[in-house]
Amino acid sequence: MQDAIIFHIDVNSAFLSWTALHRLEHGDPVDLRTIPAIVGGDTATRHGVVLAKSIPAKAYGITTGEPVVNALRKCPHLVMASPDHNMYRTKSQLLMEHLSNICPDIEQVSIDECYMDYTPIAANYASPYEAAAYIRHSVFEKFKFTVNVGISDRKVLAKMASDFQKPDKTHTLYHSEIAQKMWPLPVSTLFTCGRSSAETLRKLGILTIGDLAHTDPAILEAHLKSHGRSLWQYANGIDESTVVTEPSRAKGIGNSTTLSCDALTREDACKVLLSLCESVGRRLRASHQLAGQICTEIRYSDFRNVSHQMPLDTPTASVNLLYEDACALFDELWDSSPIRLLGVRTSKLVPEDEPIQLSLFDFAAPRSEKQQKLDAALDDIRTKYGKDAIKRGRFL
Repeated sequence: MQDAIIFHIDVNSAFLSWTALHRLEHGDPVDLRTIPAIVGGDTATRHGVVLAKSIPAKAYGITTGEPVVNALRKCPHLVMASPDHNMYRTKSQLLMEHLSNICPDIEQVSIDECYMDYTPIAANYASPYEAAAYIRHSVFEKFKFTVNVGISDRKVLAKMASDFQKPDKTHTLYHSEIAQKMWPLPVSTLFTCGRSSAETLRKLGILTIGDLAHTDPAILEAHLKSHGRSLWQYANGIDESTVVTEPSRAKGIGNSTTLSCDALTREDACKVLLSLCESVGRRLRASHQLAGQICTEIRYSDFRNVSHQMPLDTPTASVNLLYEDACALFDELWDSSPIRLLGVRTSKLVPEDEPIQLSLFDFAAPRSEKQQKLDAALDDIRTKYGKDAIKRGRFL
């Protein structure tokens, strides 16, 4: 049982809000937040998916992640704006700096959301609710966009609370409140429960989060593997994770990429993971370090983020070994939903010349040495002739 109070702070329709403000700052007389508008796709071809929508657009039944073509059918006079990810990163950085000035113990989990540990600032406010109100009001005063704040004694419940009624709201969802506030909700609203998982649960007669919470986890694992148990734990408010104030990437090397179109198959996703592992492996070797742990990250087309990590048997910078484990983690994570972003991150780094103890039963040492020589040769070629001088046949 955790004693800490945790906030989850989430920008309301971040891409739409930030795009609207940017256009207003550059002389646009219309605030996109006040009209049926979306961010996403290609404004010239009108292809792609909806990344964010205004509240008036939501009234037409437009949803995040749906094809732009469908959104235009629902609302022919819909205004489209192209995303500007560089501008979004700037807005995000300014927001996180502001929140860090309020409380230094924050954990950023995506470009528009973070967790905050209330404990260090508890003495400054009459209650967590008052602190959350201050955060919301200060963000709006400084930046002119709104955030929701979820308050709980569990990270996953704080995340769920911040998704309750929007915009510019504070909601609580303590462990003692889950039966009243969370269990009646559709199972599809549970954190990390995607369309595919929700459909599997529906076929099992599990329609609400409460139904899920009272299901034998062994049944869920039989149909959804380890993800089924994770969903059961979240439905019961089980989450012992804490706010990680130091980003893992500061202690590691990683890379991620937003895909030009959603990955729909394992083959497509693994091809991206291979490219990411090549990049991470090169950077590890260039810094003369080996990775002792690897993490695979997925962002679905509906902007849910999931990740798994695992220790490596032996610290490595080998692309093939990193790729093998990245794919194994992917297989544990993926719920068959369309994928918008993939990432591979390594941590627990050690110097490449640090002695490594191998198991008596580790027969991969000769193969590993051969792979190291191959990786070094490829690095030399790319350094001399450019990164595209040599490619795997799989990428052709």
